[in-house]
Amino acid sequence: MTKISPLATVNPKAKIGDNVEIGPYAFIDENVVIGDNCKIYPHAVIFPYVTIGKDCEVFPGAVVGAIPQDLKFEGEVTYVEIGDRVTIRECATINRGTKASGKGVTKIGSDTLIMSYVHIAHDCRVGDHCILVSYVGIAGETDVDNWAIIGGGTKVHQFSRIGTHAMVGGGTGVNKDIPPYSICGRQPICYAGINIVGLRRRGFDSDAIRTIKDIYDMIYFQGYNISDALSKVEAGFPESTERDNIINFIRSSKRGIVRANDSNEKGSIE
Repeated sequence: MTKISPLATVNPKAKIGDNVEIGPYAFIDENVVIGDNCKIYPHAVIFPYVTIGKDCEVFPGAVVGAIPQDLKFEGEVTYVEIGDRVTIRECATINRGTKASGKGVTKIGSDTLIMSYVHIAHDCRVGDHCILVSYVGIAGETDVDNWAIIGGGTKVHQFSRIGTHAMVGGGTGVNKDIPPYSICGRQPICYAGINIVGLRRRGFDSDAIRTIKDIYDMIYFQGYNISDALSKVEAGFPESTERDNIINFIRSSKRGIVRANDSNEKGSIE
């Protein structure tokens, strides 16, 4: 049974699923779709052209679907699309897309946690199983691939990309692409190794982890330029999902990937 507080404001043109709870002083505008089993807590705001999947939670003070903070926005109809089992914590903000980007939609995948005071700007894409820790800000048209984690207070430059299973240290300024399976941090940002703990938790076996590490040792520590390093990786490592993800990510990078710190060492994976 859906429960809507009499103190909430819900536009009659909004589509509300089954077993939804909407708390006091929440505001839900027209052209909003909220899936089954969602909880919209008091004082949450959902503006027009937002679709939210099933089993999501939107906490107090969060604002979903506000118009983009982009001077190119001209009032056109654009969207926010949110998957299933997404948690949006207190005072997080997720803006709609823009026509100028050619996308017109901001997307959040399923099973993703968006902690308090996170800002997700226009036309961003956040994948499945991601975690954006409190006070993260990702600027317009940033792509965050599945299973990525962005540490608290991190600022991500527009058009950046963060690869699958990557982890970005807290308080970092991201101005280059973060390659898959890596850990990056420090100031200025640099490659700091592979996300060993995260990969083990997600079921990667020792051989796959060793392969990822050896690939990045080839890319970062053998003295090759990026193009030559990728050719060496392609020739020297058997085809695999992990190898191909790394090669394709780096070759398609428009901003370039983060560099290794001069003090980095290869390290071990014990």
